Amino acid sequence: MLKTVVGLFDSHDQAEKAVSELRGSGFHEEISILAADKNKAGAKAEDKPMAGGGSVASGVTTGGVLGGLAGLGLGAGALAIPGIGPLIAAGPIAGLLSGAFTGGIAGGLIDWGIPAERGKFYEGKVREGKILTSVRSDEAKIMDAASILRKNGARDVETH
Repeated sequence: MLKTVVGLFDSHDQAEKAVSELRGSGFHEEISILAADKNKAGAKAEDKPMAGGGSVASGVTTGGVLGGLAGLGLGAGALAIPGIGPLIAAGPIAGLLSGAFTGGIAGGLIDWGIPAERGKFYEGKVREGKILTSVRSDEAKIMDAASILRKNGARDVETH
């Protein structure tokens, strides 16, 4: 059975270090990162087309939010969700949020078993500038992922 662990980082360096350690522990395409695109924070989401895919290099050019993740091989794309604003998403969460255009981050996380109220909490934290990192994997490995997130400074780490 698949489970999801979610945590919040205060800095890009912490998130990058955690992702590097997760990859070294055998997690790869299960890792997702979501952060506000601070360089486009003044722009209105309604003015931006919904986009997905691309590479981390394109994420770097659209705001540099996840620049250090380029070396980790995570694909990234830019998203704009009305009411939330411009985001950079890497990993499976990018596709999840592309389909959750009207439900925002919270609506997308529900598909991964995260309760609506916790999804709204995480959405608010991303708006504040925190970096959401998640791993969706089988139950046997999810506690390892949670431990790695905590060890690297993640806060509000929860498994669902």
